[in-house]
Amino acid sequence: MMLHELQTPCLVLDAVRMERNVARLRARVADLGVRLRPHLKTAKSVEVARRVMDSPGGPATVSTLKEATLFAAAGVRDILYAVGIAPGKLAQVLALRAEGVDLMVVLDTVAQAEAVATASRESGAPIPALIEVDCDGHRSGVLPGDADALVAIGQALERGASLRGVLTHAGGSYTARGADALWQCAENERKGVVQAANILRAAGLPCPVVSLGSTPTAHSATDLTGVTEVRAGVFVFFDLVMAGIGVCSIDDIALSVLATVIGHQRGKGWILVDAGWMAMSQDRGTSKQSVNQGYGVVCDIAGRPYSDLIVSDANQEHGIITVRPGSSSLLPDLAIGDRVRILPNHACATGAQHQSYHVVRGADCKVEAEWPRFSGW
Repeated sequence: MMLHELQTPCLVLDAVRMERNVARLRARVADLGVRLRPHLKTAKSVEVARRVMDSPGGPATVSTLKEATLFAAAGVRDILYAVGIAPGKLAQVLALRAEGVDLMVVLDTVAQAEAVATASRESGAPIPALIEVDCDGHRSGVLPGDADALVAIGQALERGASLRGVLTHAGGSYTARGADALWQCAENERKGVVQAANILRAAGLPCPVVSLGSTPTAHSATDLTGVTEVRAGVFVFFDLVMAGIGVCSIDDIALSVLATVIGHQRGKGWILVDAGWMAMSQDRGTSKQSVNQGYGVVCDIAGRPYSDLIVSDANQEHGIITVRPGSSSLLPDLAIGDRVRILPNHACATGAQHQSYHVVRGADCKVEAEWPRFSGW
């Protein structure tokens, strides 16, 4: 099947760009002497996961227990569930571990640690856990130098569960601009998680895993001394936010939404397509960057960007394509029924709107495969 034969809107994946993106980060991490534990929350696809992980068994990172369950069913055995654990989810964690999956959980309070330890004792099966460290004030976690909290959580875990190590995520890197700022985020991330690991070891507690990662810092770190693994997810596809940060170029973005021209408002300078915010998501991450990409950058059917053409506004099922404000570029002459591809602001959010990837290679419009993806929790 060819792209112009597909029902729209639908998700298109350029396998050439994806493979290049994966090879780039894999080589970088290897040069820094650590392993890559890819975050599969962006892909949510067994076919993509198999092309990103070191082996069919992992390692992998997930953001939902549904992801853990479906990847485990596909043979993945080394999984980190990297969202703070709630007691009500421990039965499902134990069930997956009973099936032979080394599923680890993440926490940052004594209350969580006590719940994990209690469930471990009652089941007779210790659950491994990592303590989350807050390296930049972005979200959750224990401050790197808070020895009292770190040790208390570690000791609570060891009363039945298993302290596997520490983890951090430099989410603040998404607002960094420039190579120096990104490098500093990466170094702060490393220093914070290594400091926490050293505190635990000094207290006589085990800490074999020292895990960090975000796509910006994974591509910016120059020293990972003391770290055992890097986690990143959106690097597989990249998106306009990552391009705006400077981690990739627009030519690296592997994901796009195929849409059909359904109308014109020539007096307003509009082209209407059948991909609105239900197809693109409402993520407007580039609106806070120096270049606002609206709801996405518009390309021709082969994936080549038009000059300064964006989806400037969107309704549920309508996208409004215009020339970027202030640009001297001209609106292309697109007829009713013509196809375009739209590069997303946020690959995770846009991907979540679709059930499969239509796989192409470069500018070739032949669809070589359709890979299922899943959603939900």
